[in-house]
Amino acid sequence: MRAEAAYAELIRRTREEALLASCAELLAWDEDTYMPPAGVGHRARQQALLAGLLHERAADPRLGGLLAAVESSALVGDPDSPEAVNVREVRRLHDRQVRLPRVLVEETARVTTLAEQEWAAARRASDFARFRPWLERVVVLCRRYAEALGCGANPYDALLDQYEPGLKGEQVTDLFDALRRDLIPLANALTHAPRRPNPSLLKGTFPVEQQRAFAEATAAALGFDFRRGRLDTTTHPFFSAVGPGDVRLATRFNPDGFGDGFFATLHEAGHGLYEQGLPAEHHGTPPGEVPSLGLHESQARLWENTVGRSHSFWRYFFPRAQQAFPAALGGVAFDDFHFAVNNVEATLIRVQADEVTYNLHVLIRFELERALVEGELPVADLPGAWDEAYRHHLGLTPPDDARGCLQDGHWGAGMIGYFPTYTLGNVFAAQLFDRARIELGDMGEAFARGDFGGLLGWLSDKVYRQGGRYAAARLIERVTGAPPDHRPLVASLRRKYGALYGI
Repeated sequence: MRAEAAYAELIRRTREEALLASCAELLAWDEDTYMPPAGVGHRARQQALLAGLLHERAADPRLGGLLAAVESSALVGDPDSPEAVNVREVRRLHDRQVRLPRVLVEETARVTTLAEQEWAAARRASDFARFRPWLERVVVLCRRYAEALGCGANPYDALLDQYEPGLKGEQVTDLFDALRRDLIPLANALTHAPRRPNPSLLKGTFPVEQQRAFAEATAAALGFDFRRGRLDTTTHPFFSAVGPGDVRLATRFNPDGFGDGFFATLHEAGHGLYEQGLPAEHHGTPPGEVPSLGLHESQARLWENTVGRSHSFWRYFFPRAQQAFPAALGGVAFDDFHFAVNNVEATLIRVQADEVTYNLHVLIRFELERALVEGELPVADLPGAWDEAYRHHLGLTPPDDARGCLQDGHWGAGMIGYFPTYTLGNVFAAQLFDRARIELGDMGEAFARGDFGGLLGWLSDKVYRQGGRYAAARLIERVTGAPPDHRPLVASLRRKYGALYGI
């Protein structure tokens, strides 16, 4: 077969797989939002069937033949061309799928669908014992995945590679060691600073419907297009990219507090902005996809924290928040409110953590999930290990399982290896925002007017429209002029919080 014909068939197959995957994504979104609890068994079988069909297509020997027909042709002469990116990434994914037995893929989809629902029930009851047998099954399946992929002595690397291609566990360890050295002293200095915010200003009566309306209006002001997306509520916030005109955000609101729901929505809106900014002409192929979850998380963390907790952001939104919640915020001074949304304090819950201590929460999860997969930590011992890690790193002991090892749903969903991408996202976000300020100048006055188009346009051009053209580390270096580096993140935190806290 001629290279041109082989490439056309390759793209047809790739887009067909993406369409099938979008059906599984829609079912997963429904499972976490509106599906009746009694439907979980049927949903598990649906997801297992779809996972098997997708695996069959991705591992099809005929796909390997098409790749071989194109790989040495002039079509892929430019390594950064859409054709070369498609062939490179489809080859990487094909080689991975060939190693995985279909029965393992289907069983994993079935078990994780059930396990995620059992996690939600166990979290509501604060009962790890209920979730334990399901997590044990998930860990075994993850080990079988790693073994099938031929990871050798480092099974965690095979799982991490699903979310951050090419990254190794030892590299993550080095990153966290560096952050631990820098962030723990900074957190201690801030928590003992003579000037402290009053976080109780964010507590009070915040009706859920008003919170939802305010959160939607804010996401729209940032640039999220609700004609191509929607917002729903769930147990644990997430986003779903169903298709180029269908990006779904899911959040949760606390009627007794403002910060939880608002910043969770900003986080998911950041994911949504990235998805809506991908090149639609390449949808269903790698140049139309995000190259890594760390890069995806960088946008969630950038919009949630770098923008969403800034002084200029709240110059615009605080008067509107006071109008939306007059009883709770009507008498609050602007500077006091801004200080409160930047409170640095050790907490038990990751999604409620401040920017400085957040990465310690991720570090704990990384070390625990790696120990689970590598057999160093029995699942039965997870609650005790979790509590000890929180005492050691944050000086806190969870009072129950719901605020301890059951607070996140990732492991129930089989997403072992995902957590490090949150910290990678923080690292990438700091570098990207620093570069945006160099190229765009101070954006504070624009933010204070409610104008976020300059930053969104810059990110769209430099990051979103690039799709999967470059690997994440290479994209960061191309955009910022430097490879991924934790030091800009530490410098930005010291600069911001040093000024706020007067240290």
